[in-house]
Amino acid sequence: MKPYLLSLGAGLLVGIVYSLINVRSPAPPVIALVGLLGILAGEQIVPLAKRLLSDQPVTTGWLKKECAPHVLGTLPVGESKSEENKVG
Repeated sequence: MKPYLLSLGAGLLVGIVYSLINVRSPAPPVIALVGLLGILAGEQIVPLAKRLLSDQPVTTGWLKKECAPHVLGTLPVGESKSEENKVG
């Protein structure tokens, strides 16, 4: 969860600086997000092509193991009640 909060904080800081110096963001947010999605998907083409050219099967398990973590990132996991009690 910490990387998400840091990313949000950095984005807010940049937005405040842009506002203070009267500058618009370099790209509309939707276009920027679509571009980032294209980059992430495009990075998976090379491993997929290598897999296909090596005559190895492209299975759902392989896609989940090799592609999904890179595209989706590591999703945050909530803490259990027992872990929260140990910290506080």
